[in-house]
Amino acid sequence: MPSPIEPYDLMLRGGRVISPANGIDGLFDVGIRDGRITAIEPALTPGAAREVTDVGGRLVLPGLIDTHAHVFQYVSGRFGLNPDMVGVRSGVTTVVDQGGPSCMTLPGFRHFIAEPARTRVLAFLSAYLVGGLEGHLYDQLYSPSGVDVNATVAAAVANPDLVRGIKAHAEIGGFARWGIGVIELAAEIAHRARLPLYVHFGQLWKLPDTGANGEDADTILERVIPLLDEGDILAHPFTRHPGGFVNRNGEVHTVIRAALDRGLKIDVGHGSHFSYRLAAKAIEAGIVPHTLGADMHGYNTEVPSPAGTPAEHPDDENHPFKGQARFSLTQAMSSMLALGLSLEQVVAMVTANPAVMLGLEHELGAIEVGRAADITVLNDERGAFALRDNEDTRVTADRLLTPQFCLRDGIRFDCDSPILPTAIPA
Repeated sequence: MPSPIEPYDLMLRGGRVISPANGIDGLFDVGIRDGRITAIEPALTPGAAREVTDVGGRLVLPGLIDTHAHVFQYVSGRFGLNPDMVGVRSGVTTVVDQGGPSCMTLPGFRHFIAEPARTRVLAFLSAYLVGGLEGHLYDQLYSPSGVDVNATVAAAVANPDLVRGIKAHAEIGGFARWGIGVIELAAEIAHRARLPLYVHFGQLWKLPDTGANGEDADTILERVIPLLDEGDILAHPFTRHPGGFVNRNGEVHTVIRAALDRGLKIDVGHGSHFSYRLAAKAIEAGIVPHTLGADMHGYNTEVPSPAGTPAEHPDDENHPFKGQARFSLTQAMSSMLALGLSLEQVVAMVTANPAVMLGLEHELGAIEVGRAADITVLNDERGAFALRDNEDTRVTADRLLTPQFCLRDGIRFDCDSPILPTAIPA
């Protein structure tokens, strides 16, 4: 207990603290001083704090980690959202940009995105020289000739504070054009850089005019998985597009269980790929993801323009997902709860597990005395709420998680992001 001359700067009082990394789950007060957690006790003395915030009835979690973000704003076209809009203003203290920067654009990403953001911004470096440009429009940029193994390895190794992995795509549009060559180069980059490889599954690019060129989306997983190492990540398991975990016959690929047994990991990569129908099949077969990336970007997230300003993208009438509801990481958490996963499982997917994926488990993902005060406070609403995916499958959730505020190194950010969804009664 601090002495009277060393009061807590802030006390979070009476919330349900859940920190799977160190086994905490119960009603606790959390004391914070100089941006760090200094006490976690069932009852701290309110007079020992300069400020007391009552969080009774709310969830107090380690700062949420979004393992699949697109925040290279302006550079990656419509994909790139503002990092604080999807970060601290949405209750997320750490976002991982998946494949926005490349070895060529990483300095700009650092200077203009990561450093100014109030959110902690990390990256999985693109295996492609062009990075996360609007590749679905310019697929020719993503051929094997657009990969420089040596340059990408060098950039990743030289920037360990920012680059925590490599991003690549294994999908039918690319395989129809170039076969497995690009993913083989990406795996080499990850092996040499000693970083995890995050692999997108599910169709991304349209097939070329010549069709699939003999490729079969249902064989991609079984061909790619042998290239991968322990700790590499299979993304979009529940994609509604060809090439995910559920094949065209509605069966979960048999290779998935063997992949998990040898240490590969799964990230939801929710976004517009996500299918409740296919997620239910996979979860029923025992396929539970390790991490829960939201995969928000400007093509699947409604981003309102401030009043009196022109639309950032004047072709919104041609937006391929026009009408998509606003979205957030906590909405993705609610989706997983609606599919039958426990709150404890889902909290681990956005705290302890992604911290391990990033190799930062000693810094992130836990509420623990001595650590930086990265904390997210969520409302846990009960009732009947309507959720839907891009197949227009609708589910009814009996609980909805919404962010109230978060602390990043002890600094409070209220959750006022314009992309946060509102509750829709079922």
